[in-house]
Amino acid sequence: MSLFTPYKKSELMLNNRMVMAPMTRSRTTQPGNIPNEMMATYYAQRASAGLIITEATQISDDSQGYSFTPGVYTQAQIAGWQKVTSAVHQAGGKIVNQLWHVGRVSHPIFQQGQAPIAPSAIKPTDTRVWVVDGTHPEGQMVDCPIPREMTRADIDRVVADFSQAAKNAIDVGFDGVEIHGGNGYLIDQFLRTNSNHRSDAYGGSPEKRIRFLLEIVEAVSAKIGVDKVGVRLAPFVTFKDMGCPEIVETILLAAKQLGELGIGYMHLSEADWDDAPQIPESFRIELREVFKGTIIVAGRYDVERASEIIDQGYADLVAFGRAFIANPDLPYRLQAGKPLAAFDKGPLFGGGAAGYIDYPDSADHLA
Repeated sequence: MSLFTPYKKSELMLNNRMVMAPMTRSRTTQPGNIPNEMMATYYAQRASAGLIITEATQISDDSQGYSFTPGVYTQAQIAGWQKVTSAVHQAGGKIVNQLWHVGRVSHPIFQQGQAPIAPSAIKPTDTRVWVVDGTHPEGQMVDCPIPREMTRADIDRVVADFSQAAKNAIDVGFDGVEIHGGNGYLIDQFLRTNSNHRSDAYGGSPEKRIRFLLEIVEAVSAKIGVDKVGVRLAPFVTFKDMGCPEIVETILLAAKQLGELGIGYMHLSEADWDDAPQIPESFRIELREVFKGTIIVAGRYDVERASEIIDQGYADLVAFGRAFIANPDLPYRLQAGKPLAAFDKGPLFGGGAAGYIDYPDSADHLA
């Protein structure tokens, strides 16, 4: 099947078309949100994926929204990531670092007691973040407060932070970076009319709402090379209070501009819950028309659906998420038709080795 064939285009030279999707696991060393040896083992175990996209990674000390998520802006964090890239490359894999700023999806505990920043001072409804503190060592979900509207100086600083974080990632051996522009986080907040009420050059028309994203991509590209840059977008994902009637046309406009810039790939985050909206074929056709580069899709894909969407030409690579947690050799199991293990032990977020690095490869694969 096409899912298991090699893929080569520009900087992407992959052994297969299976991507390990970014998944927050919150296993960093504290204090400092530092990547560690356990994380290196976790990613290296899954290096048979054609490409690994890391869990979302903070670009600065104000970009965090959940406890124990990693950063790539301090020397200790950078050194920790070098263990990860070395382990994955030694295992024959390719890995890119997903970079994020959560914007309003945060809490003052991560902001030195201050309000999080966002395009506009609009509190997201029904939106919570996972916080571990002295009172709740197992973690609790807490509401996000009203954020502070970003100034032009804030915008310029965040653009620079993305650029520097990308350089840090490449310097420690990542094969590229992915800019997280979806799922209700800061860049997505600029893209959508419900969270962006600005009246300056960054709000109003779709052309203005995509400006922040494009400035980040241009700054990162200038620092590391445009074909090492991927962008994740999520036009049909509306959780975290992100319903916007103009988002599809805005995403298509952004895709056209990103294609003209020549980025390495676009990663389309699709909703993956049971009653999630279906992606219209018309959108897939139009996306392919305006963006000629590599397209990754991530949702509830199995082997048949993944191969079908590749064969139809709507995507080049398909990302798998939860199945990689309990099946470190997922590409082998899927290609060989082996049964998949279920995630059934240890916490998803936080904790130690249990449910993280203690899932074995398939018995016959080991043999």
